[in-house]
Amino acid sequence: MKAYWIAHVDVTDPEQYQQYTQRAPAAFAAFGGKLLARGGRSEAMEGRATPQRSVVIEFESYEQAIACYRSEQYQTACQFRQGVAKAQVIIVEGYEP
Repeated sequence: MKAYWIAHVDVTDPEQYQQYTQRAPAAFAAFGGKLLARGGRSEAMEGRATPQRSVVIEFESYEQAIACYRSEQYQTACQFRQGVAKAQVIIVEGYEP
């Protein structure tokens, strides 16, 4: 069953954040991740204010999604996000009726 990363990100240093965005996609690809949404237009309809960036990444399984997040490759990319962005990342299993 598919799984999804859902991330809401507020960037405080866009130039430094680019170091993260240049590295992270390779980690996603290594685990079969497919970017479905990445920083396009968004509007909060309920709850939290609209973040600067919303990202949705699809994986073939929950296990792959978790493995990607915990991988050395992704954690190395995350080091470039630390201190220049506030992120909330949730991994959720998909639904199949």
